[in-house]
Amino acid sequence: MGSLRKLVRVWLAVSSAAMLAVPAIPQDATGQGPVIKSQVNLVNVFATVRDKNKRIVGDLKQEDFKIVEDNQDQKIAFFSKEVSLPITLALLLDTSGSEQDMLGAIQAAGSQFLDRVLRKGDEALVMSFDTDVDMLSDFTDDRAQLDRAVRRARINTPGGGMIAGNPGPIGNQQMTGTALYDAIYLASGEKLNTEAGRKAIVIVTDAQDEGSKVRIEDAIESAQRTDSVIHVLLVADRRFGGGNPGVAKKLADETGGRMIVVNNEKRLKEAFDEISDELRSQYTLGYYPSNAARDGKFRKIKVETNNHDLKVLARKGYYAPRGEAAYLGEPAGGVPPGAPALARAK
Repeated sequence: MGSLRKLVRVWLAVSSAAMLAVPAIPQDATGQGPVIKSQVNLVNVFATVRDKNKRIVGDLKQEDFKIVEDNQDQKIAFFSKEVSLPITLALLLDTSGSEQDMLGAIQAAGSQFLDRVLRKGDEALVMSFDTDVDMLSDFTDDRAQLDRAVRRARINTPGGGMIAGNPGPIGNQQMTGTALYDAIYLASGEKLNTEAGRKAIVIVTDAQDEGSKVRIEDAIESAQRTDSVIHVLLVADRRFGGGNPGVAKKLADETGGRMIVVNNEKRLKEAFDEISDELRSQYTLGYYPSNAARDGKFRKIKVETNNHDLKVLARKGYYAPRGEAAYLGEPAGGVPPGAPALARAK
C-alpha cells in the first residue's frame, strides 16, 4: 500500500510537465480515436551540480543542461528543481569485524542522517551485512523504528551475538565474510525495484567484499535496472587492509552517486550531511530517447552543463525496456547461480 501511495505522489509531481512534453498522437482517419504507432518510454535523470569548490549549484535552468545518449543529443522534455519528489532510501551498514571500532559512531550518525533527510512521504529501510545480509527494518516512515533498527546492528565478531541465526565469529575462517555485493543486489532487486520516485542506497563500509554470491557487475546492474543511486561512505581501518576505494568509487560512479572517504567520527557526520544535501538538491531531467528500440540493452548517458567548470553528478546509463524479467533488478543474464537470499533479523 505504501508503494502505491508513493507512486501516486510521484505521478502527481511529474505528470503535468510530462503531459506537456508528450508528442502529438495521430488520429485515426475514421475518427474512431488515436492510432498508437509505438510505445515511447520516458527516461528520468536526477542530477546534482557542484562548482569547483564542491558547493552545490541550485540556480540552473533547463537551457543550461545537455543530455547525450550513446553519442546522440537528446531533447529535454521536462525539467524541474526537485525538492518535493519522495525519496526511498536504503541504509546499508557493514557489520563485519573490520568496522568494530566505528560501529557506535556509525549508528549515531546514521540515525541523525535518517532524521535529517527523511520528510513527509519518504521511506527508508535498514540492512546490515557481514557473512549474511540481514533486514533490520523494512520500508517505513517511522523514525523511532528506523532508529531502533540502526541500534540493533551488531558486529560479526566473537561474543558479538547472533543475528538471524548467524554467529559469524570473525576468527572462524569458514564464517569470515563481507557480503557487500549481495547487499546491494538484494536492496535493489528485492526492495527498491517496486518503489517509485527517487531511490538511493547509502552504504557505510570499507568496500572490501569477501564471500558474496554475486559479482560487483551484478550488483551495479541491479542498481542501474532499478534506477537506484549508490552513495558510499568509505570507513576503513588500516589494521584490516585500509579498505578498497577503487570498489567504492566504481559503485558510486556507475550509478550516479558519491564516494566519500571517512577518517574519523567528525568526518563521518559531515559525510552524512553532504549526502543529505545532495538528495535534497537535485534537478530532474526527462527525455524521450531517440532510440525507441525495446531491446533491453544498456544505453550510456552523459549529462553536462554549458559551464564546463561545473561538475554534474548523474547516472551513467540505463537499460532499455524489454520482456519482463523475474524482477526489475535482475541482471540481463538472469539470476546468478546461488544468488543470495535476504535474512530478517530477530
